[in-house]
Amino acid sequence: MAREEGRLDLASMPMGGPAPAEQLAGAPSRERDGAHQTLSSAQAVSIALFGLLAAVTFAVDPGDAFTVVHHLFFGVFLLGGLTRLAAACTPLPLVASAPLAEWDLPSYTIIAPLYREAEVVAELVENLAALDYPRDRLQALIVLEADDEVTKAAVRAIALPVFVQVLIAPPGTPKTKPRACNHALDRARGELVVIYDAEDMPDPGQLREAAARFAASDPRLACLQAPLRIEDPGFSLFLPSQFRLEYAAHFEVLLPALSRWGLAFPLGGTSNHFKSSALREVGGWDPYNVTEDADVGFRLAAAGYRLGVIGRPTWETAPTTAEQWLPQRARWIKGHMQTLAVHARGPVPRQPRNAVALVLTLAQSVASSHLHGPVMLAAIAAATVDYLPDGAFSIPAWDLVLYMLGWSSAAIAGARGVLRAGGQPRLLHLFGMVGYWLLQSVAATKALHQFVTDPHRWDKTLHAPRSGRVRL
Repeated sequence: MAREEGRLDLASMPMGGPAPAEQLAGAPSRERDGAHQTLSSAQAVSIALFGLLAAVTFAVDPGDAFTVVHHLFFGVFLLGGLTRLAAACTPLPLVASAPLAEWDLPSYTIIAPLYREAEVVAELVENLAALDYPRDRLQALIVLEADDEVTKAAVRAIALPVFVQVLIAPPGTPKTKPRACNHALDRARGELVVIYDAEDMPDPGQLREAAARFAASDPRLACLQAPLRIEDPGFSLFLPSQFRLEYAAHFEVLLPALSRWGLAFPLGGTSNHFKSSALREVGGWDPYNVTEDADVGFRLAAAGYRLGVIGRPTWETAPTTAEQWLPQRARWIKGHMQTLAVHARGPVPRQPRNAVALVLTLAQSVASSHLHGPVMLAAIAAATVDYLPDGAFSIPAWDLVLYMLGWSSAAIAGARGVLRAGGQPRLLHLFGMVGYWLLQSVAATKALHQFVTDPHRWDKTLHAPRSGRVRL
């Protein structure tokens, strides 16, 4: 496809003026519940009473207290294992939409919020230019922060395609991705809107597939999630291999199954294709939620809309070091905690299907990430103490069954996801999930601390250019 070039001066782009975040179009007002209130009074009192009861129980009878924790872990891990196993056994949704004729394609707006992404902005523009969609119906809004001089300089040095515009988010707080997205949503002209991150490389036909699905579906379909696939960095490392496996299980297996079951699910942070009207109806994104994607998916479901999935992927890069991975994962867990707190006090508990979906996804995920490490370490310590006197273990059979169920269901889901993504699962990576789960609890500890002390802090994930990376 020929590339249409044009130089755009940032000064000529819509700049906006300083405004409080809640005054931006699509931003939640203080009158609407959201993550700006971490816990309601009732939630804070309930958690305090639960903590007091737990402390008293441990002080009075530690044995019974550990039994309760053990049963809680058993239930959470069993629920997660059975959900993954059921998802792995669920065929992909049987949806095939005929491509739309060129003149029937709707207008589309791409929103790409960037902050400190000077190294990869040129790649992003190249990837947007590769999209197969009529330019007269395509609008791309790259949103930069007012104080991000380095990225602004990098954008100025690029010959931008004519459908790309640059917006500067007005100074204000919180300085988050969803706040920037709301600023762009106010200026979006498309009937459909999609979010892409700085490191994204979407399939060129993804917009056409989403447009065809929306056209062929009922009006209550409000969002389509494209699968996110992680590229191989070109060398073998533990974190990237586990990240790819995790994404494959989540986007190729779990989300398609939830869609087929007719349940809501937490959206990924990118490649969400929305109907603009539905997105505006629910108020856009919550600028105070650090996983605004998970939140807006359940808000759409609570408003009576449906979520679905499409097949054409978006390629992303994985964190390769603990310094990259830990802040990102802690932010995700903290955001899921925010989303749980908000929706637990909203209409979702009174909507059975949405309540089940919230438990199967966010509640189970948050609970397991906090419980897995401490309980597993306690189990290892107890087994060691049990083994030392006589050289024999006396581990309850049901615990072994649960452990094997949990690992095997996760391995099956991961392997099936890798196959669906066109890759080959590796046995060593499947066994590595056990260590990865322990790391999740380290991130969960950080997330819990920030949830209490700094709930709206956005830990930035730094991205590097793609040079040397290969796909799965």
